[in-house]
Amino acid sequence: MTKWTPKMSKCKICRAEFTKRSMTHKVCSDSCAVELLRKTREEAKLKADRTERVETKKALEKLKTRSDWLKDAQVVFNQYIRERDKAEPCISCQRFHQGQYHAGHFVSVGSRPNLRFDEQNVHRQCAPCNNHLSGNIIHYRMNLIKKIGVDAVVRLETDFEPKKYIIDDLKKLITEYRKKIKNLKEKD
Repeated sequence: MTKWTPKMSKCKICRAEFTKRSMTHKVCSDSCAVELLRKTREEAKLKADRTERVETKKALEKLKTRSDWLKDAQVVFNQYIRERDKAEPCISCQRFHQGQYHAGHFVSVGSRPNLRFDEQNVHRQCAPCNNHLSGNIIHYRMNLIKKIGVDAVVRLETDFEPKKYIIDDLKKLITEYRKKIKNLKEKD
């Protein structure tokens, strides 16, 4: 068995050269050893915190109901619509406003949930038209016909096919629309 011989090494903290006293020796002085211990504990705490956050996030996702997933999907879908139409005026009043814009549904989600995530059914709409004028639906329809054509509008008005989104569908929608948002932002 060969005997270990001391070597010159750099201190992990102050980077000064020193002679190792053992193979596990990493620092040149007691103050550097204290600093290394503090740094190691800090890194271990950060890693534990990160792991805990990931585990908590996974646990919370397991507790989510279909309704929670539906809300999350609607938020991402609405973000996409606002990003897609950001250069366009309000679909109803055809004006550009300084205020907030919504993703306004032509056919409401309450009356036909199957059209909730139909891109032809949802367009950028100013808050006054959406909230105070109940969608300003007459002007919305006229401008929607100009935008997507009368056949597409008739399809929206006559589409009564039921659609029930399951959690896996909603997860796919969230992923799909996040990618679409990212692609739109990269084009800018």
